[in-house]
Formats: sequence, structure tokens, C-alpha cells
Amino acid sequence: MEKALGNVANRLLFENERVKVWQMDLAPGQSSDFHEHKLPYVLCIAEGETVDADFENGKSIRIPVTPGTVYFVEPGSRETAVNRSNTRFLEFLIELKGG
Repeated sequence: MEKALGNVANRLLFENERVKVWQMDLAPGQSSDFHEHKLPYVLCIAEGETVDADFENGKSIRIPVTPGTVYFVEPGSRETAVNRSNTRFLEFLIELKGG
């Protein structure tokens, strides 16, 4: 049975024909919806030390993060973001629609 997909982050901040800008704000112990990155994303880390990505196959990876770091994510990844650290995790995700 396939898992239902939710939003890529907690809150949609802005959208037009070219981009969607999301906020992912996770307190220690919180997790996101299970989601899929269907388009390319730019991730901008604002707060945090680590964030985990739990995949549907049971695999989990811990990603060290530093505020001010920017990442580019190719489409295709399906995961749940989990904050297993003791500090808040805050990032802004820019979904690139193209056009």
C-alpha cells in the first residue's frame, strides 16, 4: 500500500507561475508530512543543527545543517523530514516551477 503524500513543508508563504516558497518549521521531535519533491527545489537553512530524512523503504539519513547554507535538490525524492535534534529546525524551500 502506497503512503499518502502531504505538503512538502508546513506553510506555503508565496506562489506565482514560476515558484512556490514554503516554510519548514520543526520543533525538536516534530516531523513533516510524507512528501515528494516533484520539481527542483532550493533549500535555505535558517536554524538548526541536523534534520533526518526518513524514506518509505525504511532507510533514514541524518543531514548536518548550518544556518545560512543553501542546497539544491533534484526532483524525485520522497521522504518525511524529522527533527531528532534538541534545537528548532527552520528552512525555506523554493520550489522551481520553470516557465
